[in-house]
Amino acid sequence: MTSLVDRFQDYSTWRAGVTLRVRAFRRWLEDHDLLDGQTEARLTQLLERLGDDKLTIAFVAEFSRGKSELINAIFFADFGRRLLPSSTGRTTMCPTELAWDPAHPPCIQLLPIETRAAHATIAELKRFPEEWRAIPLDVNDPQGLVEAFQEVRVTKRVPIEEAKHYGLFAAEAAARAAGLPADGMVEIPCWRHAIINFPHPLLEQGLVILDTPGLNAIGSEPELTLNLLPNAHALLFVLSIDAGVSKSDIEVWRDHLAATPGQEKARFVVLNKIDSLWDGLRTDEDIAREVDGQAHAVGSVLGVAPDRVLAVSAQKGLVAKITNDEQLLARSRLPELEAALSSQLIPAKHEIVRDATRVEVFDLLGNTRAILEARLAGVLEQLTELRALRGKNLGVVEEMMGRVRREKEDFERGLARFQALRGVFAQRTNELFTHLGMDALKDESRRALREMSRSQITPSLRSAMVGYFEGVRAKLERSGAIIAEIREMMEAMFRKFSDEHGLRIGSPPPFSLFRYVKEFDRLERNFRTHFDTIYTMMTHEKLVLIEKFFETLASQVRRVYTYANREVEQWLRAVMSPLETQVRERQIQLRRRLESIKRIHQATDALEERIGELEDVEKDLVRQLESVHRIAFEIEHALDLEPLPLAAAA
Repeated sequence: MTSLVDRFQDYSTWRAGVTLRVRAFRRWLEDHDLLDGQTEARLTQLLERLGDDKLTIAFVAEFSRGKSELINAIFFADFGRRLLPSSTGRTTMCPTELAWDPAHPPCIQLLPIETRAAHATIAELKRFPEEWRAIPLDVNDPQGLVEAFQEVRVTKRVPIEEAKHYGLFAAEAAARAAGLPADGMVEIPCWRHAIINFPHPLLEQGLVILDTPGLNAIGSEPELTLNLLPNAHALLFVLSIDAGVSKSDIEVWRDHLAATPGQEKARFVVLNKIDSLWDGLRTDEDIAREVDGQAHAVGSVLGVAPDRVLAVSAQKGLVAKITNDEQLLARSRLPELEAALSSQLIPAKHEIVRDATRVEVFDLLGNTRAILEARLAGVLEQLTELRALRGKNLGVVEEMMGRVRREKEDFERGLARFQALRGVFAQRTNELFTHLGMDALKDESRRALREMSRSQITPSLRSAMVGYFEGVRAKLERSGAIIAEIREMMEAMFRKFSDEHGLRIGSPPPFSLFRYVKEFDRLERNFRTHFDTIYTMMTHEKLVLIEKFFETLASQVRRVYTYANREVEQWLRAVMSPLETQVRERQIQLRRRLESIKRIHQATDALEERIGELEDVEKDLVRQLESVHRIAFEIEHALDLEPLPLAAAA
């Protein structure tokens, strides 16, 4: 049974093979003077995306469900011990990301809980290392690693007012149901977020593991709800088979974790601690029937397909891996969970990366092919003209020179229309970014925050947020309309230049903001759900949480806008670049044709020399076109390979 670890390593090998092919394409373009600034920028972005490709798996559970033990069993058994803290009670007190960034040394970065008082999200604070406390890690000292990782579970006691200031008291108090503490002090985590930068082989290949604290944190840390969990490629909701599904489990699943359409394959429910049923009095068959029955019941309650509910013993699975006990490993059912993850998660990720890479690379290959074909057409046109001059008198040469000169003048008059088009294109682009630009979005956020700060009553707060959503949506819709108008304008100009001047150019590439609108819809839906949930238990200190949720949402909308801006800018370049390139190529060809005929007019013996030069150029262009076809085949072959082990792929 292929494990998740093996499949992820195979996927990384596949991705490395595709990266090598793309780099080879870039080198070929550079060697043949075909690598212009825009093409280089697009290839650089593509290679960065392939290099920074991440696969995030999030683990969510109430405390004492064995979540950290499950992470140890799947990913870190090779260390021969528990790497992440795993014991009775709460072991993960703050959201913890395990990843590898070679730009930084191995360490644990800890964000103080006090930063919750500031108007800054975790994503923003990641850009300011001075806000974090760093603990160095010695990767050659397993016991030292275990001790260092204990830091994520550290707590402290603070006055109730301070906890309220951080937006934490209500969540903690709800978990207690014992009233206010007598000494006026409450326990809160010391850290808001932890990032463990660790050179584990899987983390080095782009795996990111997100370990979340208990379910109370889902409601009190907006970034978990609106960013980290929704953007995870897979989410494992861990329950304990002896505790079953509690009311809070159901609420958290339905409000925060349940899959949206299209995400079903990325959501799993794990029933842990099946070894608690191994009492020595029942047969394995009886235990298996009870486990499968409980799994079916949990799936029914949560609305999850049966193949998405898997029962395991993380603790026995970890022990089995460390002691190489194959029988115990099979009984723990851990390989079944790993197989389910690997068979669903990796292929889906592979498909997304493959399709996005194919679209980008083959658009660039198409542009390269169009340039070479235009050059070849120009050379063949010149050869036809010059071969027709063999044995002709001076008058024929003069007539041809006049015809080429008139053609050049006519094309230059067309350039005036092209320059006018560029002016209109620039105007429409400026108008587009007045709606889609980051400044416009910041204005909407500031306006909403001002209105929210003026009122502490539900209708006014709701009105401020509704106004924010409506304002951003209107900007997205207007941006989409302008994009459609730009494409229509460019399509008309493409046809005109193709008909009048014989340029070999297709239609401008399509583009839509649809997926960004859908992402905005998701954020709006998510926020409205949490707004209503928070107001069902509205108190004054909940206003702090409302503001934090809005700030986090605004941060996520900025992220959506950032990606949209980047892709729109790239599309605008891709729309204009083919026409600019073809116009430039046509200018060069007309100038060279005129110069050739002038040389022949001045010296008849230059005719055969020029024909010979052009025939050499023709052969070289044909070879370059053959190379482009070969490169396209090699990249297509690399993309279509299934993620296989290196030896099998070779």
